[in-house]
Amino acid sequence: MNLVLKGARVIDPSQKIDAPMNILIKDGKIAELGDNTDKAKRDNGSEQTKTIDVKNMIVTPGLIDMHVHLREPGFEYKETIASGCAAAVAGGFTSIACMPNTKPVNDNRSITEFIRRKAAEANLANVYPIGAISMGAEGKILTEFWDMKDAGIVAFSDDGRPLMDAALMRRALEYAHSLELPIIQHCEDTNLSAGGLMHEGYYSTILGLRGIPSLAEETMIARDILIAEYTDTKVHIAHVSTAGAVRLIREAKKRRIKITAETAPHYFTLTDESLQNYDTNLKVNPPLRSAADVAAIKEGLADGTIDALACDHAPHARTDKEVEFEYAANGISGLETSLALSLALVHEGVLAWRELIEKMSTNPARILNLSKGALVPGADADITVIDPQVKWKVSVKDFRSRGKNSPFDGRALQGRAVLTIVGGEIKYCAPSFKL
Repeated sequence: MNLVLKGARVIDPSQKIDAPMNILIKDGKIAELGDNTDKAKRDNGSEQTKTIDVKNMIVTPGLIDMHVHLREPGFEYKETIASGCAAAVAGGFTSIACMPNTKPVNDNRSITEFIRRKAAEANLANVYPIGAISMGAEGKILTEFWDMKDAGIVAFSDDGRPLMDAALMRRALEYAHSLELPIIQHCEDTNLSAGGLMHEGYYSTILGLRGIPSLAEETMIARDILIAEYTDTKVHIAHVSTAGAVRLIREAKKRRIKITAETAPHYFTLTDESLQNYDTNLKVNPPLRSAADVAAIKEGLADGTIDALACDHAPHARTDKEVEFEYAANGISGLETSLALSLALVHEGVLAWRELIEKMSTNPARILNLSKGALVPGADADITVIDPQVKWKVSVKDFRSRGKNSPFDGRALQGRAVLTIVGGEIKYCAPSFKL
């Protein structure tokens, strides 16, 4: 069945579109944008065309999250590829890129092919595997870069295990550059952060928890900027959390170094002050930082220093979180709250709508070299329909993800995806939205 989305405000930063119009979807592709979509019924002959009224809604290119953890293979009790994809479309994401910290690690063709096969079986969101930089993500021996690209990965990363060996990082950047794939780096000097449980500062002192200094993140970012500059290659910095990191990236961009960066909603929404009740759902890596860092993150988003928003979806079982703070796993189950939390940036005037969609669709597609993030005729009909006015309360028991670990449970939010279309097929429709 073909679809017409009628009466929406369409925002597509790739085409500088922000205007009321209709969208015709035909054979899984964007066929036409404009007012004259009634001709679809004439052109289609016996084919059915369903018109969906999306007045007062925002229609955008399908949202893309370039940093999620799907856990499968190996940790299916936390999340499966199917449940992660269900969470993605419920959150408005048509495409997600999954990190390689599975068991076994995605460091070879067979694991990459397994992930792609399971994603195809789920038939919900587009899933793009990210391959490990080093074998077993141990930071010692590079993986077979070309073979993994041939199998379908879109980037390389050792995820939460930073590449401490500078010489290996240099070689990784050079090899990845030759294949036109980005390196995504979790920037942390583990010698500086060793044993840390939260941001080093006032609250770590009064709570009696060992701190992780901002310096641990910033030292590694500075090193990788220098290596990227020396090799004239691209590096992408994951989940930026500190004011110093924003400053370093901003200065590097001014020097035209090939660097991009992302942050996650919790880094502009929460601070280390929130940890006073020792809530393990607030334990993340990098840790929640100070109010000054939050302000700097917002400035970095507003001035374009930070290119993308990615939720760092890290689902865990109750057994991983309902333990002493020291032993709790890091991470937040974020796919189903990411959009609404990010919409707060629009409500606060930090970002315009166009800038938000750019960071949640257009830029992730550009960084990962995906043919996504645009509503151009002939492109895959990956579309997110957002109700910007709806008010709702987060309830983790309603999450489609297996991970219920969210510090936002019970939080009142405004705006959410009500319709998620992938390849011209409706993959999610909010109960409140009438087709």
